[in-house]
Amino acid sequence: MKPEIKKFKKVLIANRGEIAIRVIRSCRELGIETVSVHSTADEDSLHVKMADESVCVGPAKSSLSYLNIPQILSAADITGADAIHPGYGFLSENDEFAEMCAKWGITFIGPSVKCIQSMGDKIESKITAKKAKVPTLEPIYIKDIADKEIQKAVDKMGFPVLIKASAGGGGRGMKRIENFEELWPAISRLTEEAKAAFGDGTLFIEKYVTNPRHIEVQILADQHGNVIHLGERDCTIQRRFQKILEEAPSPVLTPKVREEICTAAVRLAKFVNYDSAGTVEFLYDLDTQKFYFMEMNTRIQVEHPVTEGRTGVDLISEMIRHAQGEVMRFKQSDITFSSHVIEFRINAENPKTGMPSPGHITHYHRPGGLGVRTDDYIYTGYTVPPYYDSMISKIIVSADTRANCITRAKRVLNETVVSGIQTNLSLHKEILDDPAFVSSQFSTSYLTKKLN
Repeated sequence: MKPEIKKFKKVLIANRGEIAIRVIRSCRELGIETVSVHSTADEDSLHVKMADESVCVGPAKSSLSYLNIPQILSAADITGADAIHPGYGFLSENDEFAEMCAKWGITFIGPSVKCIQSMGDKIESKITAKKAKVPTLEPIYIKDIADKEIQKAVDKMGFPVLIKASAGGGGRGMKRIENFEELWPAISRLTEEAKAAFGDGTLFIEKYVTNPRHIEVQILADQHGNVIHLGERDCTIQRRFQKILEEAPSPVLTPKVREEICTAAVRLAKFVNYDSAGTVEFLYDLDTQKFYFMEMNTRIQVEHPVTEGRTGVDLISEMIRHAQGEVMRFKQSDITFSSHVIEFRINAENPKTGMPSPGHITHYHRPGGLGVRTDDYIYTGYTVPPYYDSMISKIIVSADTRANCITRAKRVLNETVVSGIQTNLSLHKEILDDPAFVSSQFSTSYLTKKLN
C-alpha cells in the first residue's frame, strides 16, 4: 500500500537568521513557497528579504515574538501555510508547540510529539537509552530526595561531577563541581536558573569524565520505520559547554568504535520510533575508549552542514519530505562519505571573554573558493541586534584530508572580513595554528585551558 503523501504548498519558518535562510533555500528547490516571521528588531534581516512573505510576530524580546506560539500560529493561518519548520533553538523542541500545530491542522516539520517529549527531557532520555541498551553514565536524580542521600551518592560517585538541568540545552544549565562546598550552592542556583530559563528546575548529577571528546551521530528517519545514520561529528572544541568548531570525521575514533557508536544511535532512534532528522550525542572517554549517551536533540543541529558536506544529503529537504509522509529515499548502503569537513561558528563577540559584541557592520566580505560554504544572514550595513544568539555566520570548509582542510581553512579565515564589530575570527585562527589542535591532542577542556 502506497503511503499518503501530503505535498506542502507553503512553509512558515518559525526562526530567524541563517537557519531561516537555510530552510528557505531548500524549500525553493522543492518548489515550496515560504513565509518568514520576524520581530521588530529583525525587520532588516536577510531572512525577511529572502522569503516570499514575512510577518512581524512581536517586539524584540524573543518571549514576545519568536517564542510566541499564538502569534506564530496566527501568522501561519493568515498566510495559508500548511507546515512549519522550527529550525533549531526557540520552539524547535517544544512539544506544546508541536501539539498546537497539529490542533491547528498545520504539519510540524520534525519528529512526533511523543519523541520530543521522551527524548527532550535529559532524565527521561537517559532512562530510555538504557532500555535501548545504549551505554550511559549512571546519573543521580536529585528531585525529591534528601540532601543526605545526595551526599552519599555523590561521595560514592567521586568528584568531579557535573550538575545538569534536565530541560537544559545549548550548554546552559550545567556546572562542573569539585567538592561538597561547591555542590550545595550550585544546586540551589542552578535550580532557580533552570526554572527561569526552561520553566523546569529539575536537576541531575553525573560523573564528570575528565578527558572526553564530544561525539554526535546524525540520524535520519521517516514515518515508516526506516532509520539510517549519516556518520559522526566531533564537537569537542567548546566554550562554556557551547560548541564553536565542529569537524567530521572524528580524528580519534577507530573504525570499530565508529561503527559501534553509529549503530547505537540508530538503535536508540528505532527504539523510540523516531521519524525525522535528529542527533544522538555521546561523551567519548579518551582514557578508556568507551562512549556514553548524553542526550538526543530532536531537531536539526547548527552543525548539520558538516554532515551535508561529507554525504551530499540535504538534511532540511529530507526533513520536509519525511514530514510530507514520503518514504526514505536512502538505504544505509547508499550513504558514502568523502572529504574532511570543519565548520567554524563566527560569533559577534569578544574573542577572549566571549562577551557579545552586537552593532553595525561597516564592511563584510564573505570567503569563497573550492571547498567553501558560508551560511550567514549578515551584510555590509547590517546592524546585529543585541537580543539574540551571537552567531552571525558559519563557515564550512572541506578538503580531501584533515591536514589539507586545516590549510584551506587558514586561507578562508584570512579572507573573511567583518568590520565594525568584534568577532571570534581571531580565536579560530589561533586554534588552527595550535599544535594540539593540528595533532588532535585535546579534550572538551581545551578552550578553558587555552583562554586562562
